[in-house]
Amino acid sequence: MLPHDRLIQISERFEFLEARLNAGPAPDEIATISREYADLRPVVAQIDAWRRLQSEIAEAEAMLRDPEMRALAEDELPRLRANLPIAEQALQLALLPKDAADARPAMIEIRPGTGGDEAALFASDLLRMYTRYAEAQGWQMEIVDLQQTELGGIREVTVRIAGEGVFARLKYESGVHRVQRVPETESGGRIHTSAATVAVLPEAEEVDITIPANDIRIDTMRSSGAGGQHVNTTDSAVRITHLPTGLVVTSSEKSQHRNREIAMGVLRARLYDMERRRAADAMAADRRAQVGSGDRSERIRTYNFPQGRMTDHRINLTLYKLDQVMNGDLDEVIEALSADAQAKLLAEMSG
Repeated sequence: MLPHDRLIQISERFEFLEARLNAGPAPDEIATISREYADLRPVVAQIDAWRRLQSEIAEAEAMLRDPEMRALAEDELPRLRANLPIAEQALQLALLPKDAADARPAMIEIRPGTGGDEAALFASDLLRMYTRYAEAQGWQMEIVDLQQTELGGIREVTVRIAGEGVFARLKYESGVHRVQRVPETESGGRIHTSAATVAVLPEAEEVDITIPANDIRIDTMRSSGAGGQHVNTTDSAVRITHLPTGLVVTSSEKSQHRNREIAMGVLRARLYDMERRRAADAMAADRRAQVGSGDRSERIRTYNFPQGRMTDHRINLTLYKLDQVMNGDLDEVIEALSADAQAKLLAEMSG
């Protein structure tokens, strides 16, 4: 059943916001009002479409009583009635609670798990996959910190991705990603299994997380060069330690001022993520719980190279187009995960 009182409230609120915008709100209110108006607009569009369909059905049913219009009504009614449950479902989806972080930029952290050098190389492949996906979406991607192995793998990487709906699209990527393939270093042709962890965190704003100066220690250092972070001959790299939690963030760009800004942004994202998960009571406050230990048994997805197969174990989705997936073609799996999450929310609301 659709909540009719709530539909009326939403429509009235939308009309009120529209009138405020047309009247010219105060400068400090424009951003807040515009954001709420933009959020409500697709919901109101679905409400209007559902109401129009109901009105058309009522008109067609009334035409049944008119001998001259009866044949036309009998032709139209089956189509209109068939469209009603589709419109109702679209409206229910539009009414689902929105994750306040969905529109935010995201921080992605990738680390090798089980598998040594091969896991580090796979972590590098995942970074490339997300880079290609971000490019295809027209998003902006910035490497915050990168620590590489001598073989070109990744010990650890943090990237920031900004654009429309970034966190909404990428939040389901958090977890352990398992790979099955013959490593380049394997002479016997045996298939190895290794893993890498991915953590996707919504970017936090200063108003979300307040970090007192006494809670952090800031160290400047020289990047380690070969086999380590970006090659950097000055003492511009910044490491920030959050004393209450022990979280450590580094940034290794050429500008020390920019590094402080970037590192503080990453630290806020991590603390904000911990608060979100604590509030949701979904996970422990320790951020490592998000991605587990990196053991190959704790997996959300498997990339099987010999079979050209990618399987997402959360929704039992298997795609035999691994090459395309590794090149950033993630839309199909992300949309399936989003649809599954929506279905679960609908079940909870109707239950």
